[in-house]
Amino acid sequence: MATRFVDLISNCDYAYSVKSQRNGRAYLMKVFLCYSQEDSEIAKVLAGRLADAGLDLWDPAETLFPGDNWALRIGEALEKSDAMIALVSPASMKSPSVRQEIEYALGSPRYKGRLLPVIVKPSKDMPWILKRFPAVRIEPDLEEAVRQIVDHIKHGFELAPANT
Repeated sequence: MATRFVDLISNCDYAYSVKSQRNGRAYLMKVFLCYSQEDSEIAKVLAGRLADAGLDLWDPAETLFPGDNWALRIGEALEKSDAMIALVSPASMKSPSVRQEIEYALGSPRYKGRLLPVIVKPSKDMPWILKRFPAVRIEPDLEEAVRQIVDHIKHGFELAPANT
């Protein structure tokens, strides 16, 4: 019998404070959560755990409402965020909006070292460039995944040079 994602979350126990320095003052890092609608159940659980861990998440499901100018609101959130967590699954890798959000982060110096792929389900459609980034797997241990995500977001990372 396959393990369901919701079964993995029952043993999570952690406490973090993810702060950074800006103009000499500590602040909570703003993190853009990028995912497809098909991954919304997993995204909701993960968003709660990451918020408990001290991340200030921008989650479209919690922020966008009918009648909002979604493109404008998403653009504003991308401009204000310090990092991006991109949930990777076959559905998200086929989503034009997810791809556009990832492309924005790849092209913005603001996200350097803080664009983190989180593997929900492996996808053969994952862009080649994301394969060079450190990635975190949600399963089999959600608690460890949350710790790794927070660590990568808090400290950033350097990409290894491309093989030539």
